[in-house]
Amino acid sequence: MTDHPYTDADLRAEAARQHATLTEDPDFMGVGEQMADQPCPPTDEEGPGLHTWGDLTEDEFDAAQRSIHDLINGAADVSEWAVNLGADGLEPTGHTIQLGVDPGDGDRPRVRLHFAFHPDMADEDRDHFVIRLSKVVLRNL
Repeated sequence: MTDHPYTDADLRAEAARQHATLTEDPDFMGVGEQMADQPCPPTDEEGPGLHTWGDLTEDEFDAAQRSIHDLINGAADVSEWAVNLGADGLEPTGHTIQLGVDPGDGDRPRVRLHFAFHPDMADEDRDHFVIRLSKVVLRNL
């Protein structure tokens, strides 16, 4: 019996619901305001490149803002996953394994595995784990 009329799973479910709600229908103008002063990768190979998104021309900025807004709107709802990772003390990384690339579908993977590790796991150990798992998965397909 717990001291509360709810479980840890109940808390996680509500946190995931609220997280998902926060990402629904992002404010278009807010997207532009948030990106204006953020670093922008160089887009001109002949020059030093841009320093921030706000350095784009008005038309370029508007196009980028619309694209970013569309990416946010089309993003997968990973709220439950994100809440559970945080509750478990895990950190998502850029490590992925992609399988079943279909050239007819814009080279999009059919499966992508994303990884999260405990903060005290060394980068080298993370790399080795992903490499070993990749080999096991590919060998057994």
